[in-house]
Amino acid sequence: MKAVIFAGGYGTRFSEKTQYMPKPMIEIGGKPILWHIMKIYSAYGIKEFIICAGYKQYVIKEYFTNYFLHNSDVTVNLADNDITLHECHSEDWKVTIVDTGLETMTAGRLKRVQKYIGDEPFLLTYGDGLIDLNIADSIRRHKETDAILTMTVYKPVGRFGAVEIDPGTNKVKSFLEKPDGEGNWINAGFFVCEPEVFNYLGEDADNEMFERKPLESLVRDGKMHALKHKGFWKPMDMLRDNIELEKLWNQGNAPWKVWI
Repeated sequence: MKAVIFAGGYGTRFSEKTQYMPKPMIEIGGKPILWHIMKIYSAYGIKEFIICAGYKQYVIKEYFTNYFLHNSDVTVNLADNDITLHECHSEDWKVTIVDTGLETMTAGRLKRVQKYIGDEPFLLTYGDGLIDLNIADSIRRHKETDAILTMTVYKPVGRFGAVEIDPGTNKVKSFLEKPDGEGNWINAGFFVCEPEVFNYLGEDADNEMFERKPLESLVRDGKMHALKHKGFWKPMDMLRDNIELEKLWNQGNAPWKVWI
């Protein structure tokens, strides 16, 4: 089964770094967040990836084109330009990087890589979110349904403490440091998709967000299943998120590190 990763957006809320590289290439612990996402999948036997690139796509292409070289010790004989690689620490992945355009919306990006996916189920996620989801279990649970698409959903923790107040006396009744969100489960990505999902991508897909008309149509047809995830999930939307994820990694406390 292949994993498709959206990695083509501008990342405008992260302009401190995205002026130099696409957001999925921003590093955590010396490796791009894209690498971390791929390592999550790889831990469950998913070794073939299709990257939907766009903005500064050449950075992603350069990284994987030279990945083998960057992850090996090297002896260079300057006399004849002979290169000998030692102790390679590369991955056994097959990575297809597709330039899906600068302005293309997510539905269009997915449609543009259809020919690389083929007529088979596939996995899909965003290039800026980390999770401790059991990928194998998510595939198994998807197969138990009649859904065309299973979406992992997450209930976020509140950013601020919540205060419960007695309406009659205005006395504080309780204080929750990190309450649950307002009962709403949100899209966390990490989809499991049947090939029929492409039937929901119209001729104008380049101008459509995958999260709007295609997903809304799947809901209307009763073909979308939600997988509730109560573990760790965090998107890297801005610099603050990058700092928090970097801290978890450096402390050896990264919940998404499910590989050995």
